[in-house]
Parts: sequence; structure tokens; C-alpha cells
Amino acid sequence: MLKSRTFVKKTRSGGVMKIVREHYLRDDIWCGSEVCTECKQESTVLQTQTDACIESNLCSFPHYLLPDTNVVLHQIDVLEDPLIRNIIILQVVLQEVRHRSPPVYKRLKDIIHDKEKHVYTFTNEHHRDTFIEREPGESANDRNDRAIRVATKWYSQHLKTTETEEEGLRVVLVTDDRANKEKAVEEGLLAYTCEEYIKSLIGNPELVDRLALTNDEKNEIRSSRVLFPEHVPLSRIQAGIKSGTYLQGTFRASRDNYLEASVFIQGEGEDSTEVLLQGLQNLNRAVYQDVVAVQLLPRDQWVAPSSVVLQDEGSAKDDDDTAGEDGEEKPLKCIVPEVAKKPTGKVVGIIKRNWRPFCGMLNVSLIKESTRHLFTPADRRIPRIRIETRQAAALAGQRIMVSIDGWPKNSRYPNGHFVRTLGCAGDKQTETEVLLLEHDVPHQAFSQAVLSFLPTMPWNITPEDMAVRADLRQLTVCSVDPPGCTDIDDALHCRTLDNGNVEVGVHIADVSHFIRPGNAMDKEAANRGTTVYLCGRRIDMVPELLSSNLCSLRSNVERLSFSCIWEMNTNAEILKTRFTKSVINSKASLTYAEAQMRIDDGTMNDDITKSLRGLNKLAKILKQKRIDNGALTLSSVEVRFHMDSETHDPIDLQTKELMETNSMVEEFMLLANVSVAQKIYDEFSECALLRKHPAPPPSNYDILTKAAASKGLEIHTDSAKALADSLNVATVNGFPYFNTLLRILATRCMMQAVYFCSGMDSDFRHYGLASPIYTHFTSPIRRYSDIIVHRLLAVAIAADSTYPDLMDKHKQSALTNNLNYRHKMAQYAQRASVAFHTQLFFKSRGILNEEGFVLFVRKNAIIVLIPKFGLEGTVFFDSKDKTGPKLTFVEEVPTLTVEEHVFHIFDMVKVTISLDDSNVQHQKIRMSLIEPVIPGVSVPAPEIEPQAKKPKLDR
Repeated sequence: MLKSRTFVKKTRSGGVMKIVREHYLRDDIWCGSEVCTECKQESTVLQTQTDACIESNLCSFPHYLLPDTNVVLHQIDVLEDPLIRNIIILQVVLQEVRHRSPPVYKRLKDIIHDKEKHVYTFTNEHHRDTFIEREPGESANDRNDRAIRVATKWYSQHLKTTETEEEGLRVVLVTDDRANKEKAVEEGLLAYTCEEYIKSLIGNPELVDRLALTNDEKNEIRSSRVLFPEHVPLSRIQAGIKSGTYLQGTFRASRDNYLEASVFIQGEGEDSTEVLLQGLQNLNRAVYQDVVAVQLLPRDQWVAPSSVVLQDEGSAKDDDDTAGEDGEEKPLKCIVPEVAKKPTGKVVGIIKRNWRPFCGMLNVSLIKESTRHLFTPADRRIPRIRIETRQAAALAGQRIMVSIDGWPKNSRYPNGHFVRTLGCAGDKQTETEVLLLEHDVPHQAFSQAVLSFLPTMPWNITPEDMAVRADLRQLTVCSVDPPGCTDIDDALHCRTLDNGNVEVGVHIADVSHFIRPGNAMDKEAANRGTTVYLCGRRIDMVPELLSSNLCSLRSNVERLSFSCIWEMNTNAEILKTRFTKSVINSKASLTYAEAQMRIDDGTMNDDITKSLRGLNKLAKILKQKRIDNGALTLSSVEVRFHMDSETHDPIDLQTKELMETNSMVEEFMLLANVSVAQKIYDEFSECALLRKHPAPPPSNYDILTKAAASKGLEIHTDSAKALADSLNVATVNGFPYFNTLLRILATRCMMQAVYFCSGMDSDFRHYGLASPIYTHFTSPIRRYSDIIVHRLLAVAIAADSTYPDLMDKHKQSALTNNLNYRHKMAQYAQRASVAFHTQLFFKSRGILNEEGFVLFVRKNAIIVLIPKFGLEGTVFFDSKDKTGPKLTFVEEVPTLTVEEHVFHIFDMVKVTISLDDSNVQHQKIRMSLIEPVIPGVSVPAPEIEPQAKKPKLDR
């Protein structure tokens, strides 16, 4: 049956266009139930009477659940529970959820694909008996509600005709819409709110905790006091943004000061700006990464960012009556110069919430028998959340997940609900799960759909492969990587040619041969974006068969590769460049130390060693050329843990030592990336995937120039070369570590390097490398960006065919946005893993005394770097429990005077280091000052007992 659907669409010019679409109705759409004898269905999803029975006080009979759109949107945590099964999802619900919330839509699709859940999607919009036309004057929402009731009625009648037992199956409409429920009951349908249904279930009280609060009455707490300004309606926000009254941006809460945040306002080019927010009322219930509307305050109310480290460590009691006292804590005030003040504003409305389930711990209420408790998220940028739960005793000491439901204007904290338990706090497996969830790292096992695209084993290179590839198996190729590396992306060779020139080859794993565009494995790799390396664990971007076997360029096996080969003269000047798909057989898989030993050992003169020496000689020339061009040599402290082979606990912690061979490999990877970037841009100027590193705004360098000035040195920041030259000559007699500290500080001033599509940007320059163009080509096993670059290069040299998405600059740009996000989250997850393992390392060591350097000066604290461990910690000088010492902070220098002693950046200090585990969730490294000795402030150096020290591994 054919119907036509008519609707109007507004054109760009402001006119109205009438659109008529054909809409087909059928009478052969299955109901999906096993009990049905009428539908001629090949397979069924919904179970029989025996299996579709959940014990309930309201529904003591077998039943299917049919939730409406709002129940799916707001109660997805309940629907995901294994107990809730035999669910009918209507097409109209699925479409509306997809439109209103992509994250919930993805979770709903996962539920539908879970065979244990028995969820059936019924295409009611194409069924002859369930499709309805929208009536004159009826809103789209009312029409959809009516469509849901019509489908519920059809199901109820349809299943009645097939019943053979006295008490047959019934369909329960689950809706939290009061009007929809009333109309359903009037029409003789069985309808309950989600809360009514869940509370009726027998023996499952934990499900009640998962119920989301869905209306204003539930969200309002008992206090009548208004703590926050009313949010401006969205219609007024849109008009205000258009007129320039309001600005739209992303809310970024501070990690160090819960009363401070900023809003990033995206502009064209360098026109982006940040608006500072201070005080709870000006933050106005915004949560980290919400999209908000802000209004600038008058210029005389602008302030400077606070230098106070101020965390919400107040009582975790229910705060209905104390919001005024601990809710309006003010940051420390000090006089700041006019130049330090930033554009300051206030949040006037929320444009888009970015709420997700948050990991953390429950602070059990001190009130006996209370069901209302505060939840403290693991991420300090997220406010505490008030939840109701009847299982507080069981959840104490557990890591749990909680979702926010709403934030009333008379509540100090948002309201939410319990989602699930993750495990005991402090447990290694639990804490790893928390940091993966908190940093949104996809870490589930690869699905069967993904694994189905793996090659069948045993796998071999075929004659067809050899026919279209360069045979480089005879070359002396070898790889140089960190110890224990199994996902070997790259290998190198170097040989002297008959004409006296040198041939150098960079050979990269040909991952794009195995991962074809658009299949399930490709989509999964694109979503993951990168491999994530944690301490003792790796979250692969592609299945292990590829990452550690077929794509890994291991020694003495034939592997498919993509080669970049240069002919150079002895001055490392490139004479010719060629790219080719190839087959190699690596002659050795070396560590950096092993490669360095070969280079340094004069008695070794085999082909592998000669190749390494040739590479090392050229790499030194290439590096000097880069430095001469203005490339920066920065510094960051990286640590390596030595793990106990049985317990996997860290038994030693040391900073990574870099060798010449590290630099050797890096130089040729950089050169390959630059060469490939130029090639793909020359061929595809609109859709090349490139990587840029923006120059920092001048204000970023303030702390660096001040730090250097404190030692009587001047740092020039006009260009990368000026900065590099300044850093090269910045030394202090008798302070050999000074230049390293300065480079560490310079690293903190840098912007984040990002991927972008060449057709969507005009500034390609990589500031740190001083290169006009750059991309990532050399790590396709662990970075999806490199796979795209391989595909572009393969098309450019006619080694593979193209496909539409590869040539679509808008799709490439959307892809780069996800890649940038995934790479940033992977970095944060890795740092969190290092921090957790550092805590484990210090947990069994009692108190240690170590020397360090002041890296930053704050109003109430100094941030100290311990080079031996690559560890940063905060020495606080104020205290909530007692009268602190006299503190004087000078922003301009900066300096902090504690009593009579003045602290500058880079001052050497001696501190005690211990683990403060008084707060199980936020365990932290605590530092106390030993030297300089300040009466009433410094602590005496504790005696370190010899047995407390662990033996160090041979370094």
C-alpha cells in the first residue's frame, strides 16, 4: 500500500518548500514473538510465556515491555540491566532517540544486538495497522505518543488472538509522561511509569537505585533557598548569541580550584578566546565540557586567574541547610596588576549538556537510615552528585558509576542516580577500569563482526602480492624499539650505492592491506583512533593477530610494508625519493640499548652494524639541520616502572634515559613523515590528512620568561628559532640541571599538535619541528591517522584505489576531530596510569627524603619536581586546621615569601615524600619541606630505616 507524506521545509533564502515523499505500508511485518502463529516469520526474538515472566507485584503474568521515547532516553541504565528483557522498541522511538541523543542511541543499539536481552525492533511506521497520519493541529510529539499507543494496542490484540492459555502474554506500556499514561489507561491499555514498574519487581532493590529522576518535582530538594540564578531559555540564548549579548563556548572546570573555570570561545584563526569564571554563582550549575552561554561582566569586574590550589574537601554531609556556609567559599584575594586580568563573565544558560556516567565513590551520610548520600567523582572537575540509594553500606569503599539527572537552582549539588559497581577502590584492576572509563577509552573486546575481517591462518604472502610489490627481502633491514615491544611499526636500512651515494629506507607495516575501508574492523579502528599504552597493559587499536603478529615487522619473517626510500649524499641531502609497497625480511629486532652497543663496539663490523652506523651518522647531520632551521629541543620527564614478574607491582621507578639510537630512529621517522606529507598534499590538496603544531600565543611564555629573568637570563619568543637559540645558551654556572628545567617549562608553554584536513585549513606549519608541512605515516599499527595517510599515499602512487570518503574533506575533517580527541584522552589515561603506579610504588616505602626543584610558585604552595622519579608534588603552606605562616605572593616575579624565606622558580629544596591514603579515592603523593629550614613550617628530616629501602634493579 502506498501513501504520500507531505511536509514543508524552510529554504536558505527564507522561503518555504513543499516536499512530498512516498511512504509504503505493508501487512507482512513480523511481530517477533515466539508465541505468534499468525506472522510468517523466519526467526523470533521475544520469548514465550514461560520465559517472559519477571516477578512483579503489578504484573504477575508473562509480559513484554514497550517503553516510550523518554523512558529510553532517561532510563537507559535500567533498560541495560540483564533482568529487563523481552522489550519491544518501536521504529518511531528508535528514530527519535537517534535524533535526540547519539550516545543513548548507541547504547540502545547495543541492547538490541544483545541476544540475551530479547529486544525486538518493530517497524510500526510501515505496518498497515500501526501507521497513523498526523492530525491537523497535532504536535509532532503528540503524534508520536499516539503512534506508540496505537502500536501497543495492536500488539495487545495481536497476541490475544494467538493465546492458548487462560492467562496469556500482555504488553506493558512504560511511560513517564503523565498525559500519555492517562490516555493509554483510558484506551484500555496496561501502562505504568518506569518507577512504578521497577519498584514492583520482587527481590531486585538495586534496580530502584538506577532510576533516573525525570521531573522538576523530584529534582527539587526540600530547601526553598535559591542558590543559583535562573538559566535563560534557549530561545533567548540563541537571540543573544546572534546579537552578541551572549557568547557560546565549552565550559572547562579547573582541576585545582573548584570555584574557578573558563569558557573557551571558538573563533576564526587566532580569534579564539577564553572567558574566566569565578565563584559558584557565576559557574551557575555548568558541568565540565557542557556547551554554555556566557555574558561578559563589566571591565571593572574582571579578575585574574587564581593562583590558589583550592579543592572542595569540605564535609560530605547532606548540605540542604549548609549550602550558604560551605557553598560560597571564596578564593583568596590579592591585588593583581591590570595586565594580569582576563575577560571575566558568568554562565547565563546551558546550550548542551555533556553529562555521562561518572566514576567515583559514595560518601555515606552520617544520618542513620538515610537513603540520601553524596557521591564524589574521581575527576575533580566534576561536582559532587546527590543520589538516593538503599545499598549505601554495600557500596562503601567501592568504586561506582553515577549519572546526573538534573541540577535544581536551590541545590548546592546536582541530583543523580546509581548506575553500577566497578569494584573495590585501590584494587589495580578496578582502578585501571576507572581510568579507562573516565578518559573514554574504548577497551571492550573486539566484536565477532570485527574479528570476522581478520585473515585466515596460516597466512602467507601470495604470488599476487609479490607481483605488485618491490621485493626488498635481500636488504639488511632491522628494527630498533623499546624493550618488550611487540607491535613493531617501523624498520630501517642503510647501504652505500655504487655511485658513492647512500640509500636509506624507512619501512612501515602495511596495515592498510589488512584493514579495508568501511568494514567493521576499519570502523572500530577509526573509533578507537589510537592504541593506548598503560603501565603493564596495552589497549590495542587493532586485533592482536595484526598488531603483534601479521603487521609487526618482526625479525626473520617476511612482512608486507610500505617503504619510503631516499638516495642521499654524505651530507644527508636528499637527491631522490621514491615510495613503494614492498616485502621485507627484517634481519634483527633490536632494543635501543642493543643498537647503541653495536654502534659503539669497534670490533663489530657485520652488515647490520654497518647499516646502523650509517644511519646514526646521517641522523646527526639531519638533526643539526633541523635545529639550525629553528626546531625546538624540549624536555619532559618520562618514567619507567620495573614490575615484579609475579605480582605486577612496581618495584623500581626511574626516569627514562635517551640514547643516540633514540634520536637516530626519531630523525628518520620525522623525515619520512615530512616526505609523505608533501607527496599526499601535492596529489590531494583538498583532502590530505596533515598534522600541525600551532605557535603559542605570546602570553603562554609569561612563566618561562619570568623564570629565566629570575636567573638574570632573557628568553626570546618571537619565533621558534629565537626560542631555540635562547634555550641553547641559557645556562647557570654551578647549576647543570637548569637548562633541562627551563626546557621542561618551555614544553608546558606549547600548544597541542593536532590533525587537520588540508582543504579545511590554511596554516600547515609545525612550530616545534620548524617544518612547513608534516603528517603521521610511521605508526599505522597504533594510530588510525597513519592508516588514512597510507591510503592517500597508495592512491597517489597508483598502488591502491580510492573511495568516496577519502576524497571528502568534510568527512576527513570530522575524522580528524575524533582522532584529536582520542589522542588527547589516551595521553591523559597514560598519565593517570603512571600516577596510580607511582602511588603503588610509594605505598610500601614509608617516607623518603629527596632533593627537588621548585617548578611553579602559587599563592599558598610551591610545586616541586623530583628529577630522580620524574615526580611532581605540591608543598602546601596554609592549613585549615591551624593558623598558617605569613605568606606574601608577588605575581610579577613570581615569588612566594613564607615567613622570612623567599621561594623562586628553580630553587633547590629538600622534601619528604609519602603517600597520603587518608582519602581512598583521591590518594596523593604528599610532600613536606625539610630544607630550607623555616621555623614552624619545615619538618625535621625523618630517619629512613635501611630495611625500608628496596634493592634497585641493575640499571
